[in-house]
This record gives sequence, structure tokens and C-alpha cells, in this order.
Amino acid sequence: MTRRHWLSLLSAMGLASAARAADPAPPPPGTAPALTDVQWKQRLTPEQYRVLRHEGTEPPGSSPLNHEKRRGQFVCAGCELPLFHSDMKFDSGTGWPSFFTTLPGAVVTKTDFKLILPRTEYHCARCGGHQGHVFDDGPKPTGKRYCNNGVALKFVEAA
Repeated sequence: MTRRHWLSLLSAMGLASAARAADPAPPPPGTAPALTDVQWKQRLTPEQYRVLRHEGTEPPGSSPLNHEKRRGQFVCAGCELPLFHSDMKFDSGTGWPSFFTTLPGAVVTKTDFKLILPRTEYHCARCGGHQGHVFDDGPKPTGKRYCNNGVALKFVEAA
């Protein structure tokens, strides 16, 4: 590859990245958010809106849900769909709430190339809200780590 081709490739990636940042991310396939962008802004805090609707990431260690140990469910902050049970949570040491699996049918995935290398991103199956990324470095029995933005979740304690 010549230097000219390499520079053209880098420029194209930068333009694509800028275009993605300027436009809200479309919901993943199979979802149909029932709210307009204005309604989402009214329903969510600014940080929830940035993460759930624009695939943002909260700072590590910023969520009180990292230390949540009670029995209950973690639900989507956008639509309250149950995503995880507290038995699925583990301390990954990453600074984000982490889970080794999800409740059946709770999330949909897509490939994310924002850091150039592909990652698996997951969203709420009901409202399309961005939750986080899934990695292959979790504990048994799945070996998965669903690394979730705490601001994208609400905790509902078991009765």
C-alpha cells in the first residue's frame, strides 16, 4: 500500500467517525422506539440520554451500581425492561457493572468499529437503548462479560 492510499484510508475513517458522532445512532435491528428524540430528552437525564440514545460511555467507577449487592433486577433506564438478575452480576474490576449473561431476549447486539477494531455492542431489545459491550473475558459458566454503563440501568430490589 502506498503512502497516498494509507493517508486516504485514514482520512476516510476520520470522516466516517465524524459523521457517526454528528448523527444519533439508529436503533439496532428489531427494535422500534416509540418515543421521539424530544420525548427521550424529557424522560432521561442528560447523561442517560447521551449513553442510551447516542451510544456514549460513562466514566469508569462513576456508577453506584458497581457496589449494588442486594437481590433484584437491573432494568433498562429507558424503558424498564429487565435485562439482568442480580445473580448474574460479578465484580470485573473494570469500573462498570458487569454481568456474565443476560435475561433471555433482553438485548440485541451489533458490531461496533468506533475504536477501529470490532467490538460487540449490545442494546435493550425493547427501546434500543445502548447498554455497553460484551467481551470474552468473563467468568464461568459463559465466559462472557457484559460491561454495562450504570447510568443505562436502574436497580429494582426483590420484594
